[in-house]
Amino acid sequence: MSEHVDTKIPKHPIPFAFYEGGCKSLHFSIDQLQSRMRVAQPDQLDVDYTKTMMGFLVLNPRPRHIVMIGLGGGSLAKYCYRNLPEARITAVEINPHVIALRREFLVPDDDERFKVIEADGADFVRHAECDVDVLLVDGFDHRGQPPQLCSQDFYDGCSRVLSDHGVMAVNLHETHHFYETFIERIDRSFNGNLAEVLANREGNVIVFAGKGHALSAADLRDSIELFRATFGDSNLLQTASFSEA
Repeated sequence: MSEHVDTKIPKHPIPFAFYEGGCKSLHFSIDQLQSRMRVAQPDQLDVDYTKTMMGFLVLNPRPRHIVMIGLGGGSLAKYCYRNLPEARITAVEINPHVIALRREFLVPDDDERFKVIEADGADFVRHAECDVDVLLVDGFDHRGQPPQLCSQDFYDGCSRVLSDHGVMAVNLHETHHFYETFIERIDRSFNGNLAEVLANREGNVIVFAGKGHALSAADLRDSIELFRATFGDSNLLQTASFSEA
């Protein structure tokens, strides 16, 4: 009698942690970096585009509720949790195998102000309450950005869940075939109130969109670069006091 072999393909790709040069990184394949953590400074941001996403502090220095679509290695979640003690943080991650690595990347346990939800980000924004001050969209898998996280319905939902002065920051790639289509969808959802900020030479663009702020790409770029130059990458939270000066 032949031995039965289970060839069932998992519903979600299984990531792995890779350690090299004092850094631990999250991958679906060795050539696809999803997240990176400096082991000696696990709560700091080590990837350029995440530092640019923190530019939301220029617009809202004291958010009450931050929602993150995509957990990854938890870099943004940890940074906000450690440095924005008044904020409630909800991280939404569709892949249970990613969530299973949260301890590997020192993502804090759920508590009264931080929780990780296993759910599709598109479903979450469709049904969530409209109390989100900051929405960070960084949902990628081994194939790139899932289509449900860049549809018109999704961006409409993002606009709906934001509070009156809420801001969204989305990580996109300017080389993507449908980049301009995504920008047009965000433009429609936010009535033209958006700004594109190039984050690095690899083509990551952080698109900021708001409901209560008149956004300017030039002003955002200048503010982000100025507080990096003034305070250093390791203390981006100084943005809050700088933006009010």
